[in-house]
Amino acid sequence: MNDNDNTLNLAGIIKESIVDGPGIRMTIFTQGCPHRCEGCHNPETWDFDKGNKGNIEKIFALAKKDPLLQGLTFSGGEPFCQAKPLAKLARMCHRHGLNIFCYTGYTFEEIVSSFDTHPQWKELLEQVDYLVDGPFILAERSLMLHFRGSKNQRILDIKKSLAIGKAVEAENI
Repeated sequence: MNDNDNTLNLAGIIKESIVDGPGIRMTIFTQGCPHRCEGCHNPETWDFDKGNKGNIEKIFALAKKDPLLQGLTFSGGEPFCQAKPLAKLARMCHRHGLNIFCYTGYTFEEIVSSFDTHPQWKELLEQVDYLVDGPFILAERSLMLHFRGSKNQRILDIKKSLAIGKAVEAENI
């Protein structure tokens, strides 16, 4: 896990994507994942000791240059393993009018119940607009799902979810 607030361990960046959330997005693939889901789309991102260092200010500068972007997507690996720098990057993006879409192998309920032991998770979750939560389950895989890989995963409106204290599925995504 990364404790530096300005540096991410990256598996890669896609400057413009239309498959990682609504609209045109910059997708940040974090390096390192504890879930290791069978049938994972990105198994090369599992190893925490691989990847390349990326400065969040440079990533933000790159995002600001693209007038077509609606937001950034945090994917993985597991973004919550690098919650502090991603939360900082998300705050920068919000100030510039960009939204944040995030994938995680944890459920919303697991994240919220871990705020005491992982306060950085709360910091990141509060900066996320939409969260795709839950592990990828190969037996529930469907190519018909919008922005999700398996039927157990939900697309959550995090602002609404945090306001009422329970998971609220996003509408019109």
